[in-house]
Amino acid sequence: MVAVLAALAAAVVAVLRLRARRGIATAMQRATYDVLHTAVLAAEPLRAGLTPATAGKAVRHLRALVGSVGLAIVDEDRCLAYDGRGAHHEQELIAAAHRTVRAQRSVVLNESDLVCDRVDCVARGAVIAPLGGPGGAAKAVLIAVSDGQPAPGLVQATLEAARWAGSQLAVAELESSRERLARAEVRALRAQISPHFIYNALTAIASFVRTDPERARELILEFAEFTRYSFRAHGEFTTLAEELRSIDRYLTIERARFGDRLQVRLQIAPEVLPVGLPFLCLQPLVENAVRHGLSRKPGVGMVSIEARDAGAECHITVEDDGVGMDPAVFTLDGSDSEDGQHVGLVNVDERLRSVFGDHHGLVVETAPGSGTKVSMRVPKFHPQVRA
Repeated sequence: MVAVLAALAAAVVAVLRLRARRGIATAMQRATYDVLHTAVLAAEPLRAGLTPATAGKAVRHLRALVGSVGLAIVDEDRCLAYDGRGAHHEQELIAAAHRTVRAQRSVVLNESDLVCDRVDCVARGAVIAPLGGPGGAAKAVLIAVSDGQPAPGLVQATLEAARWAGSQLAVAELESSRERLARAEVRALRAQISPHFIYNALTAIASFVRTDPERARELILEFAEFTRYSFRAHGEFTTLAEELRSIDRYLTIERARFGDRLQVRLQIAPEVLPVGLPFLCLQPLVENAVRHGLSRKPGVGMVSIEARDAGAECHITVEDDGVGMDPAVFTLDGSDSEDGQHVGLVNVDERLRSVFGDHHGLVVETAPGSGTKVSMRVPKFHPQVRA
């Protein structure tokens, strides 16, 4: 998209130079310059996302592109911006916009849809087109108001302008997703292996060096394989099978520390083992269950890991019967406690949403004294996931 915008800007500069040379620029070249220049001016605020501020900056340029007497950008709740004449029909236009969003198709209004007793009213029709990008449902619309029955030229211009504006908004959403992913990856570097776990693991291994050298040797090998997997430098994705193998090594080391106090229950459907998922998105949940759920609980604690086949998805849960958390203070908005208790959960939630969409974030069920259950839904097949 950057290359396309650079080419667009270069075209504007080239035509501008032609205009500066009297007698060289043709009428078609001048018209091309005007359209490209206006499109560049409208694209800049739209690439920042759709808000009242950005819509207000873009709407007058979009009206120039369409050539209507009035133009509005309306989302699911309100009119974000209006430019030109006919603004007193805002409520009728908003109601029609809601119908357009629900139907996901353009609508043409005539004079009977915009009844008005004002003598100076010029609104005699309107074209309402969804602001939808490729492959996504539109949540806002572009409305071009006409001073007569909307002509085919205005209808086509409005549809094309809405499609173009929707593609700019799609670029804005893509950039936002990339930024979220980049922030999540930075957090992942901090959360891959807890420093507390490394210290406790080495302390547990040291305790077996004299009393049970063979056990100490096995634990060192498990720790080495665990760190090798966690610090691997290639691949954003892994399989559920690989993630579970690393979790098994982690729990082996933790059982050396806790002994019979730590119980583990696994219930894994074999058919979901090859499912691809973001690297280290399950292990932090298990680490959180052990470190913050069971280590603070007196007596025996249980960690349950379940992965089941659910048609087109794999449903995964990590549950513990530990001390739990207060839902009133626990959020997945990136705010962590001072000891970093939630950093692993926040990290996983952001990466799942970045890869699979906002409907695939973590679901956390917890209460003080009642343990914690963390659930996720992972599509079995996703075009961007290659383990």
